[in-house]
Amino acid sequence: MSETARSTDIILAGVGGQGAVLASKLLARAAMGRGLPVRTAETIGMAQRGGSVFSHVRLGEGARSPLIGRGRADAIVAFEPAEAVRQLPFLRPGGMVVTSDAPVVPVSAATGGPAYDLPAIMGYLRERVGAGSLAVVDAAAAEAELGTARVLNVVLLGAAARAGALGPVTVDDLEAAVRATVSPRFLDLDLLALHRAKGTVTFARAGVQK
Repeated sequence: MSETARSTDIILAGVGGQGAVLASKLLARAAMGRGLPVRTAETIGMAQRGGSVFSHVRLGEGARSPLIGRGRADAIVAFEPAEAVRQLPFLRPGGMVVTSDAPVVPVSAATGGPAYDLPAIMGYLRERVGAGSLAVVDAAAAEAELGTARVLNVVLLGAAARAGALGPVTVDDLEAAVRATVSPRFLDLDLLALHRAKGTVTFARAGVQK
C-alpha cells in the first residue's frame, strides 16, 4: 500500500429504527462491488430504545482500522438532524453533511427535558458546516411520493451519492448493492427510493440543487 493512499471516511447516523445499519451494509457492499477494501464499525446498543445509532464506514486502501478519528470524516450522512449535530466533531474541515430535515423528537423533550428546536438545529448545521457543504433532503416530499418513511435510509444514500459525499461510490453502485441485498418483496420500493433522491437535495447555499 502506498504511503500516500488514503480512505474515504463516512459516518452514517440516525436513531433506532431508521435503518442506519442497513444503510452502512449497502454502502459497504456498493464499495466492495467497485473492488474497494472496506472497514466498518457500528454502535447499535441503544437502537431498540430510539437512541443514537451510528456506523463508521471507511473505503479504500488507506483504511487501517475501522474507526474514524475526530476531525477526520469526509462526510456525515444523517437520517435525523440532531444526530448530524451529534457527529459534527468527527467531520474534517471542508467535509460534507447530508441530512434529512425530519426530526425524531426524543421522549425527554415531551417529559420536561430540553425542547427540540429544529430551526436552531438546522441553523447550527448551516453555520458550522458552511455554505455548499450541507445538503438537506426533503423527507416529507420523499415520503409523500413513496407512501412511506421506512425507506428514508435509501433516499439519503442516493442523495449522498449525487451530492458527491460517498467518494467513489455512485448511485449505480448503490443500485447493484440494493439488488443484491434487499428482499424481492421490497426491491421495487427501495429502488424507487434510491432514485427518488434526485431533486430532493438542496444545498445550504441558496439556489444550488442536485
